[in-house]
Amino acid sequence: MIPKIENYEEFEDDDEDLEDFEEEQEPSYTYKMKIPVDENEMRKCKFVGKVDDVEALQQAILKIVNTERYEYEIYSWDYGIETKDLYGMPIPYVMSEIKARVTDAILADDRFESVENFQVEQVDRYTIHCYFTVITVDDEEIESEYDFDLTGGEE
Repeated sequence: MIPKIENYEEFEDDDEDLEDFEEEQEPSYTYKMKIPVDENEMRKCKFVGKVDDVEALQQAILKIVNTERYEYEIYSWDYGIETKDLYGMPIPYVMSEIKARVTDAILADDRFESVENFQVEQVDRYTIHCYFTVITVDDEEIESEYDFDLTGGEE
């Protein structure tokens, strides 16, 4: 049996209510991570307080470029960067490809508007260094840099 709706017009007004709401951005307040510089110190990675605003956004960029996309179930498929298929590839190919991948990974986060001033250079046989500026939706500029190890951790 199919229910009968006598006053269908009442339900149409509900759609108009949905158009009137405003989307608010969540605060960026988060735990501050102490990320070791040296591979030997990886066991010392820990949380050391909390951060907000620009420092939280810098940390978000760092986490994005350090997380392999599709690798961890805890993150959505939009989070992180794809680099595994670049391991062992010729450096000129990687240097031409990495800008698009970094940009795609960072812009998946709605707090960031664009990635500009992208520069990439070869550091050694298996490492490239990237410099870039991330523009937030609030028009703040965040200078970032990152080394990509193309050995996949195996030398």
